Amino acid sequence: MHAKGLAALIGTVAASAAVMAGGTVSASAAPLHHLFPHVFAQPPTTAQCEANFGIACYNPSQLERAYGLPLLYLAGLNGAGQTIAIVDSYGSPTIQSDLATFDSENHLPPPPSFNIIQPDGPVPTFDYSSTDFVGWAIETSLDVEYAHAMAPGANILLVETPVSETEGITGIPQIVAAENYVINHHLAGVITQSFGATEQTFTSPAQLLGQRSAYINAAANNVTVLAASGDAGATDDELDETDYFPFRAIDWPSSDPLVTSVGGTQLHLNAFGARTAPDNVWNDPFDVCGGPCSGGGGLSTVFSRPYYQNSVASVVGSRRGAPDVSMSAAVDGGANVYLGFTSTDGEGIVPGWYIIGGTSEASPLFSGIVAIADQTAHHWLGLLNPTLYAFGDGPASGLTDITSGNNTVSFTNAGPEDPGTFTVTGFNAGPGYDLASGLGTPDALKLVLELAFLSPFR
Repeated sequence: MHAKGLAALIGTVAASAAVMAGGTVSASAAPLHHLFPHVFAQPPTTAQCEANFGIACYNPSQLERAYGLPLLYLAGLNGAGQTIAIVDSYGSPTIQSDLATFDSENHLPPPPSFNIIQPDGPVPTFDYSSTDFVGWAIETSLDVEYAHAMAPGANILLVETPVSETEGITGIPQIVAAENYVINHHLAGVITQSFGATEQTFTSPAQLLGQRSAYINAAANNVTVLAASGDAGATDDELDETDYFPFRAIDWPSSDPLVTSVGGTQLHLNAFGARTAPDNVWNDPFDVCGGPCSGGGGLSTVFSRPYYQNSVASVVGSRRGAPDVSMSAAVDGGANVYLGFTSTDGEGIVPGWYIIGGTSEASPLFSGIVAIADQTAHHWLGLLNPTLYAFGDGPASGLTDITSGNNTVSFTNAGPEDPGTFTVTGFNAGPGYDLASGLGTPDALKLVLELAFLSPFR
């Protein structure tokens, strides 16, 4: 790492020497984010990040411009009257003050309302020495801050659950119960989920299929459900949350046909949010992430091809393919996030600004666009996938095709089940739908109008 011009840098995270030499800390398998281990007193600029660390970082205004939101804002379309529900285990002890600081520094108005509910029971007392608790707190700030940044006029509803979602079924029943509460009480038109469990970590497909009630409920009540596609490229975490399967694997609920799967891209922006190069599939090198660090994508082992993917049957065959769309997720191009707590775990968080990437960023980003589309339509839009695939990614579409990059990953497992060094060959981006980037990335102005007014399914 470069040492020049670190006026904004006030310290480094107390991580391991190996990570500090060039990598990120990923709190656990379930929250799908990667935190770059440096803390800043003020939000760093793209130029500072590139000069000092060799990676880009972006503030909300750059992302808003990159995705074509300012013209919508000028028309009064900012999510007003809508509510985004964000689901996280445990939550964060400082999330309300974190959002206030984030808004102040980025000249954003506070959301009209910001409520926190715990519908499946109170969460445990926050443990500042637990990497699990700290990981979810980091996740919570990322989710809340960037859903709000994209749709600053929308209400935010943080839905906290009392059991950590890890791999397999652990924590999932509590999430299902909490989401059903949100849906049954008509509390939000869009739900964003920045977590996932590898399909193969459930004891059987039947166990996974038994946890779908919230998504069936959401589809029946016109609630849109989003999920991050995963951060390990064409593979995913094993049950121990340390090693990766040495073959292709994907996350659920991202793989669920009733969920819109949001994958990862890498943006290349200047200080004003203008693109300096086309987006590509997110796939950060080892010296940026310290391990597999790429947008999840592939074919489900549980779900067959849904009807709306018949148009891309040549790619997905007889299986459900994911992702459906993709947005910014790269660590080299990460989001500036404010964290206001101090931890004593291995992450060693102190209050300040951090660069965070992962499809955990992409899903809340997309939730803001959905909230604006709901506002524009004057009603909730529900399952988006039939409309997304009907419009595809052609020149008139609100989705810009991603045609470069792949989600191939290499890694070394140290656990007893699959020890060794592996490369899992992923999928290449190319013209049309692909299993690395889905249909592409939003041009919000076009996509909002298509979803709100032009859908053949409304």
